[in-house]
Amino acid sequence: MTDRSPAGAVLILGGTTEAQQLADALQLSGIRVVTSLAGRTSDPHHPAGDLRVGRFGGVEGLSTWLQAHQTPAVVDASHPFAAQMSDAVAAACSRTGTPLLHLERPPWTEQPGDRWHRVASLVEAAALAPVLGRRAWLTTGRQGVGQFAQVADCWFLIRCIESPASPLPKHHALLLARGPYTLLDELALIDEHRIEVLVTKDSGGAPTEAKLAAARQKGLPVVVVGRPASTRTEASMVADVEQAAVWVTARVRPSLL
Repeated sequence: MTDRSPAGAVLILGGTTEAQQLADALQLSGIRVVTSLAGRTSDPHHPAGDLRVGRFGGVEGLSTWLQAHQTPAVVDASHPFAAQMSDAVAAACSRTGTPLLHLERPPWTEQPGDRWHRVASLVEAAALAPVLGRRAWLTTGRQGVGQFAQVADCWFLIRCIESPASPLPKHHALLLARGPYTLLDELALIDEHRIEVLVTKDSGGAPTEAKLAAARQKGLPVVVVGRPASTRTEASMVADVEQAAVWVTARVRPSLL
């Protein structure tokens, strides 16, 4: 497929609500953007500006792309668990001298009444879930479902945007849905499926936070998979779209500030 991305546009690594909001805001202010998606979702939301779908080809391929398209700045607004992508874009920007900003939503904060069990990986989550309950609500995304395939003594309600690939847990039901979700809907889901434990990644963000409030209200244990380590640092990171827009504008059109 021919890459028709325009030269001189800001590159946003997307796949999150924040990435779409940033693209919309920058385009509205007259700054051209290209949003890059990995292509893992067949029907993604289309942000303002140009859209590129597919991988770059590692650090080498991305470095070549940045130079060929005269990219003035990059904003990594990919999912907090996309550590491999974040590491690659950091290396490519360092190699090419391209300014880089990480736009990352804050992780969720444990509240009074929560029964969180923090783990470092999906493997640990799969081992712990059946200890805490026999009917688990799995909200870790479709790519990680295979880690739970060998858990035989637990039933799973698997909720994701698109159908996960095999293998799947022997005892499960599949619910395809896209957030945001309401507290009332999440409470009803827990009751309908007699959920005893929630399993989630610490993705952060309001659109999917209601499940945590529902688990808290029901007194359910929650297995929380922590974020992977990456090259993202506080010096190159902001937590909201407005800050990211100011950063981009300062580098693309400094006379506006």
